[in-house]
Amino acid sequence: MRCEAKEYYQRRINKYNKLIKKEEKHLKNIIMLRLLTVILGAVCLITTYLLRQSYIFLFIILIIIILVTFFGYTYEKIRNKKESFSIFYCINKSSIDRLNGKWNSFKDTGGEFIDENHNYSYDLDVFGNNSLFQWTNTCNTYMGRLRLKRLFTEMPKNKEDIYERQEAVEELASKVYFRQRLEAEGKRISNNKQNLKELFSWMKEKDKIVKSSTITNIIRILSLITTVLSSVLIIRIITNLISLILGIRIFLPKIVCLILSYIPILLIIIQCIILRINNEQRMNNLIIAEKYSNTIITYKNIIKYIEKNNFKSQYIVKLYTELYNCNNGESASKEIREFSKICESIASRRNMIYQMLNPIIMFDYHLNIFLESWKQKSGENFEKWINVIAELEALSSLAIIRYNNKQWSMPKFVNGKLEIMAEEIGHPLLSEKRVLNSIRVKEPNQVILITGSNMSGKSTFMRTIGINLVLAYAGAPVCAYKFSCTIMNLYTCMKVSDSLEKGTSSFYAEILKIRNIVKASKEGQQILFLLDEIFKGTNSTDRHTGAMFLISQLCKSGSIGFVSTHDLELGKMESSYNLNVKNYHFSEYYNNNKIYFDYKLKVGISTTRNAKYLMKLAGIEIEEKS
Repeated sequence: MRCEAKEYYQRRINKYNKLIKKEEKHLKNIIMLRLLTVILGAVCLITTYLLRQSYIFLFIILIIIILVTFFGYTYEKIRNKKESFSIFYCINKSSIDRLNGKWNSFKDTGGEFIDENHNYSYDLDVFGNNSLFQWTNTCNTYMGRLRLKRLFTEMPKNKEDIYERQEAVEELASKVYFRQRLEAEGKRISNNKQNLKELFSWMKEKDKIVKSSTITNIIRILSLITTVLSSVLIIRIITNLISLILGIRIFLPKIVCLILSYIPILLIIIQCIILRINNEQRMNNLIIAEKYSNTIITYKNIIKYIEKNNFKSQYIVKLYTELYNCNNGESASKEIREFSKICESIASRRNMIYQMLNPIIMFDYHLNIFLESWKQKSGENFEKWINVIAELEALSSLAIIRYNNKQWSMPKFVNGKLEIMAEEIGHPLLSEKRVLNSIRVKEPNQVILITGSNMSGKSTFMRTIGINLVLAYAGAPVCAYKFSCTIMNLYTCMKVSDSLEKGTSSFYAEILKIRNIVKASKEGQQILFLLDEIFKGTNSTDRHTGAMFLISQLCKSGSIGFVSTHDLELGKMESSYNLNVKNYHFSEYYNNNKIYFDYKLKVGISTTRNAKYLMKLAGIEIEEKS
């Protein structure tokens, strides 16, 4: 199955590589043609100038301008095509890297989402280097990345929502070009970590002055009169200069001269005063629109492409309809295209001509009126449209898992007592190195106690359970032949460290995590817990006592989970106490004085130890007692 995906990506890489080389040749040809045009044009201009052929001279200049402009336009068009092909090439190259286990070089690790206080994401390496997010993410918009983060960190309310997402993931898995085009369009966003809260809140603000139709009409009429009279004044100045040069006198009545000379100036002064009124808010509007101008263009292109596609899954169809629920019946792409044009006009205002004409034509006011009119008409819908893009980006990231790993299963969700059942489950990020195991946690086996020597696979197995649960709840396939579970709140206590900044020791940090788990169990939450070597920061007696009472308390609360430990005495809880504890272990074996691990989960308490062997490897001299 993975070979099929790899072959597809390789075909795409070969295709885009050829197209890139083809466009590079075209670019070189255009450069040569432009250079040739300039050289030949210069020769022709010099020749016609020497021959005093003025009309031909002017004609050649016109031809040169037309050709240079045409070649410039063609060059940009070809360059953009080459850039698009390069993006698709990189996308398919990344897809093969993901299959080959080289994804840990991907730049977007989701590092800003790391939260040491989250119930499980920090312990399971959901974000950061070598994380689940780094492996799966193909989102390029800020909201898309945020949506994927939420899918990985927020528990679903019911199984119906998950099944709807699963259906959407299945459909998107088969739409490879759609997913890659969505990713390619998103890559044109220069900053995918730019928070859009400012833009969303600004969209919902209303300008009372612009909202008044009377005021806007007065401004439009005033600026029109000023523009006309100013144009007449400029024409009069030009005609006076020409008449002065040619010695011709043009007589106009004095009153006409006064009107043409002073009224435009007076109107310009009045407009300058008007421009100062509410200037701060108006400038803030223009600055925000200019700031997000390029981002809006990208969103426009993405939505336009989404609208061209048809979908069958119920979840995506619901999203799709959001793009047509506009107040005026227009599609989202048309509405954003209109907004994009306004933003482009605002982005081009930083030039001398604009600043000179602004007091006459009042560009700032007109652009602000266009902005506010659009906001009043469509501003409330804007965030909803961006969320559609975000949702499709996040689902597309999950769909890649499905397409690349068709042998993986879509999890099932059961009601009733808490349980988790996994057949041939493996860690999704370990690629070809993974070892598969099977497990079932359900009464009377509520707590799985895992013992085993160092490096035997205890922690990896618990992370395997945790990370597959995260994928399952997100709506993605899991790395297992079969997988079913109840919807539960996941809690972990696996990675703990001291903090000089917070003034907490590693043991206290562990206690805080345990406290959250105990508190949640007392509140009646449905919990699955993963506890790795708990209370390792204290003496062996207290560690044993604390672990025993904690496991007992969690059992009685109805929670289920996994506990790994080196404390073999805890294994007696299966038979000595009236608790639903089941022992499993990992072991190692030796061959030619070398240690090997099979990473297979076995029933019962561990009977092997390897600490002394590893200490000897570190150079520690240990005397064996006879």
